[in-house]
Amino acid sequence: MTQVIVVGSGHWGKNLVRNFYELGSLAGVVEVSPPLQQRLQTQYPDVPLFDSFTAALTTDISAVVLATPAPTHYELALMALKAGKDVFVEKPMTLRVAEAQELATYADTHDQILMVGHLLLYQPAIAWMRDYLRSGKAGPVQHIATHRLNLGKVRTTENVWWSLAPHDISIILDLLGSPQVQQIAASGHARLQPDIADEVHVDLTFDSGQTAHLHCSWQWPLKQRGLVAIAQDQMLVYDEIQQSVMIHNKHIDQRLDAVDQGKTTVDIADEQPLRRECQHFLDCIKSRQQPHSSGWNGVTVVDILERVQEVLND
Repeated sequence: MTQVIVVGSGHWGKNLVRNFYELGSLAGVVEVSPPLQQRLQTQYPDVPLFDSFTAALTTDISAVVLATPAPTHYELALMALKAGKDVFVEKPMTLRVAEAQELATYADTHDQILMVGHLLLYQPAIAWMRDYLRSGKAGPVQHIATHRLNLGKVRTTENVWWSLAPHDISIILDLLGSPQVQQIAASGHARLQPDIADEVHVDLTFDSGQTAHLHCSWQWPLKQRGLVAIAQDQMLVYDEIQQSVMIHNKHIDQRLDAVDQGKTTVDIADEQPLRRECQHFLDCIKSRQQPHSSGWNGVTVVDILERVQEVLND
């Protein structure tokens, strides 16, 4: 049985702990907070606890799962890789593209698995859309627009772009077939805290000629998460909250006339993306195949995050 040690059991880490436990693969948890240690002992009395990361690295468990704050990802992931462990690291992979590249290169050189927690790539609806768009039934994909909006949770150490956009960047790249970014336009607003953007609009142009727009905000009256994919013959609308996908048989024809032939709701399998993501990591450890959200996938996402931030800073 493939086993992992989860590092961090707080806000999101507790979900990873639960899923790996239910999969029968949780060999331990690293947690330094006494209240969280007590909670873990109550919920998982048979699971070993470590109060230091270095102690966990001395075990013979072959993989670690990092659910720690983003500024710690690079250092902890590199320590784990150098200790010979396969690594799952939550998004964003790192806060600098050079650090992400170093981790991905090290993992490749030493034949280790490095997976990034781009959870929505394991969402059944996103997987269905990826397969459908690649089938060509909708025609060539021209544009994807994403929106991730809500009232809070406001961060004080990172802006809304770094907090929310990794999800949507990973989806856009996945649905478009991983094209290279050619041009970036971005604008942000810091209304709540000085120098910490709480609303961001970003336009990406790819070398394939495709385009994308991202809108992120934590100062918005409605909770809205989803995307619109515009292809030559059809348009797809994904509602992340409702977990629904609708195919709109609409397009603009060669005479620039609007064509509307109705819409169809897609029946999406009811599966938990986090469970699928955790199982995928375990499968990759066993098979030694590269994860769908590999280290190099994480590098590309961090590269776009960093390049957009540079535009926002100008």
